[in-house]
Amino acid sequence: MKISMFRMLPCVLALACGATAATAQTTNRSGTMAERSSFIPYTQQGYIGLNAGQSKYSLDSGIGNYKFDDTGTAFKIYAGGYINPNFGVEFGYLNFGKANRLGDSTKAQGLNLSVVGRLPLNEQFDVFGKVGTTYARTRTNGYSNLGVQTGKDNGFGLSYGLGARWAFNQQWAAVLEWERHRLHFADGKSNTNMTTLGVQYRY
Repeated sequence: MKISMFRMLPCVLALACGATAATAQTTNRSGTMAERSSFIPYTQQGYIGLNAGQSKYSLDSGIGNYKFDDTGTAFKIYAGGYINPNFGVEFGYLNFGKANRLGDSTKAQGLNLSVVGRLPLNEQFDVFGKVGTTYARTRTNGYSNLGVQTGKDNGFGLSYGLGARWAFNQQWAAVLEWERHRLHFADGKSNTNMTTLGVQYRY
């Protein structure tokens, strides 16, 4: 039985990040914890995160009196690290959920790589922005006689986003984030937004 790489990736990424976080600190000779660099090459201040929230597809509903809801339940699993105190890189898996459209559903999932810039406001709060690319696979189901092409598509597209982070202790932080991803659908390219709330573990 074949298993999709995209279906396996969230589990693999979660397990890898969990193992990395568990071994991210070591005890030195004095008995205190010594901080280690990020597992991402050439970066430090590594982190992993899990966010969940809502997606919004910018898609035509087609023709006909069919139920149309362009929002879905979205989530993402991601990891990152900083090259210096203000700039870093981040990668992750994103699932945009399903939109009700054309008498059926439209869905998307993808892999993202972004450059992240952050601006600390104080010891606990910072804001950040990111820009990068998302490789996504999409599937549009429904009645093709409504004038909209259905089927699968995939490809790279521009992504960017803004967010804020509140570190409530040295290792854990709450994150609010908005993102926009340019995805390839069977009936053309379209923007899909994600608004999520989540937690980050800094190791």
